[in-house]
Amino acid sequence: MKLAARVGQVTPSLTLAIDSKAKAMKAEGVDMCSFSAGEPDFPTPAHIRAAAEQALEQGKTRYGPAAGEPKLREAIAQKLQKENLLCYGAENVVVTNGGKHSLFNLMMVMIEPGDEVIIPSPYWLSYPEMVKLAGGTPVIVPTAADSGYKITPDQLRQAITPQTRLFVFNSPSNPTGMVYTPAEVRAIADVIVENDIFVVADEIYEKLLYDGAEHVSIGAVGPEIFDRTITSSGFAKAYSMTGWRIGFLAGPVEVIRATIALQGHSTSNVCTFAQYGALAALEGPQDCVGEMLQAFAQRRQVMLDAINSIPGLSCPKPDGAFYLFPSIEKTGLNSLDFSNALLEEQQVAVIPGVAFGADTCIRLSYATDMDTINKGIERLEKFVRSRA
Repeated sequence: MKLAARVGQVTPSLTLAIDSKAKAMKAEGVDMCSFSAGEPDFPTPAHIRAAAEQALEQGKTRYGPAAGEPKLREAIAQKLQKENLLCYGAENVVVTNGGKHSLFNLMMVMIEPGDEVIIPSPYWLSYPEMVKLAGGTPVIVPTAADSGYKITPDQLRQAITPQTRLFVFNSPSNPTGMVYTPAEVRAIADVIVENDIFVVADEIYEKLLYDGAEHVSIGAVGPEIFDRTITSSGFAKAYSMTGWRIGFLAGPVEVIRATIALQGHSTSNVCTFAQYGALAALEGPQDCVGEMLQAFAQRRQVMLDAINSIPGLSCPKPDGAFYLFPSIEKTGLNSLDFSNALLEEQQVAVIPGVAFGADTCIRLSYATDMDTINKGIERLEKFVRSRA
C-alpha cells in the first residue's frame, strides 16, 4: 500500500518505544528500573480528580466548543496574566489535547513548505518531526554542555535566513533541564525582534525549578516580542495529569482562530469533564505542586551525585524539569547501543540521546520513587564499570 510521503519522513518516538518495552518487561515479571518516561509518579491531586468526578455527575459529557470550555479558557488567560505577565484574554487561548497537540497544531497553521524552523539541540524529540509533518525544514543548532546547553544570541542570529519563520524556545528544557536566565531570555528576544521572526515558547515545565532558578516568559520581555510569541503549555507535568491530555496554546488572535478551525476538523473539543479537572488545578490549592517539587529536588540531588561519582559519566546540574542528561562519551558507546545493552543486561530503561540530537548522552527521568533511583543507579554503575 502506498502511504503519504510525509509519513515516511517521520521518525517513530524512541521515548514511547523504550517506555513501552520497559512496561512490557515489567508486566512479564522482570524487575525493571525505568528512568525513561517524563511522567510524575504521583497521583493526580485529589481536588482535581474530585472536580472531574463532579463534572461527570453533573452530566458534562457532551460535545463542547472546539476552542475549549469558556471557563477554562478564561482561567488560563488569567493565569498567564498573573503568573507570566502575558496580557492574553480568553480569545487568545485554545485548549488542546495535551501540550504536544498544541505544538502540532501550531506547526500546521504557521508552517508551509519552504519555511525554516530553528531548533536548538538537544531538543525534545517531537519538535523536528512536527516541522516535517507541516512541510517545513527543521534547522538544528547544536549547543554544548559547557554553555549549559543553551543557544546563544549569536548562534541564533547566524542561523536565521530569509526562510526562517519560527524559533522553538524550551525553558526549562526537556531533555537537559537547563533554564535560561532572565538576561539570556531578553538577549534571545532582542534577536527575534531584530529579525522579525516568531517564537513558540514551550513552557510545560515552568513550575519545576530548583536552587532559586527563575522562569521568565519570553513574551513578557516587551511589547514587540509579545506580538511575535506563541506560548504552549499544559497540566501534565506540574499537576501530574499526563493521561488527562489537557494543554493549551496562547498567542495572537489570528493564530488562535486558525488553530480552532483546524481543531474543529481534527479532534473537535477536548474531553469535556477533564477540562473541569484542569480548571480546578488552576483555581484550587497549589500546595500539591510544591510537595511534588520538593520530592523532585531531593531525587535530583541524589541521582546527580550518584551519576557524577561513576567513572566515565558526567552530568551538568539541571535547574528545572525532572531530567538528567549525562554524557556517556567516555564509555565509547553510542547512545542507542548503550541504552539497549543497559536494558538487556541490567533491566534499566533510559532514553538514548540520539533521539534528542545528542548521541553522546542519555536522558534519565527522576520522576520516579527513591527506591527505583537507588537500585537503578547501582545497576547503571555496575554496567558502566563492566565496560571500563
